[in-house]
Amino acid sequence: MSDTRKPKIAVIFYSTYGTNHVMAQDAAEAARAAGAEVRLLRVAETAPRDVVDSQDGWKAEAARQADLPVASPADIAWADGYIFSTPTRFGAASSQMRAFIDTLGGVWSQGGTVNKTVTAMSSAMNPHGGQEATILGLYTSFLHWGALIVAPGYTDEAFGKAGGNPYGTSVTAGKYGDEQKAAIAKQAARLVSVTKKIIA
Repeated sequence: MSDTRKPKIAVIFYSTYGTNHVMAQDAAEAARAAGAEVRLLRVAETAPRDVVDSQDGWKAEAARQADLPVASPADIAWADGYIFSTPTRFGAASSQMRAFIDTLGGVWSQGGTVNKTVTAMSSAMNPHGGQEATILGLYTSFLHWGALIVAPGYTDEAFGKAGGNPYGTSVTAGKYGDEQKAAIAKQAARLVSVTKKIIA
């Protein structure tokens, strides 16, 4: 492959009230700035519509996402790398994100996830609400894919300033600020940089 080809990055998120939506938007913007072709994608909502509509914040966020394309197995096959963002649900990824991952057996069985780069982010209602467990749980699935995990580690001071999570940027709901945004930008740029080397 030509080393001038832009890496193709799929930014895939689920967001109930908006935190991971904003995180994904910032990651997509940073990946584009780093030279990637980007698809910003939401995973399909699996909760019943009447349940979503019964909570004003959830309903409003669903409306904000309505124009975004829904992630599909074809997007996984298309991309050279992935950025996943999901809230924590009892220490694991949201059921909506897990449901999407469970649709990817066909792509996986055909080698469509092998040697693709991947990184993940999360959020929770409090600083110890399961963000790290959520990210590590996602990475377990990605190891089964044969994907190459590109965690932020302690490669830049931005990650320490944002809370010091070496697995992926994590956010406490309602406390998303400049430090978290900077960490997400660095994490996305790191993924793009590594992906460029893989596809060169």
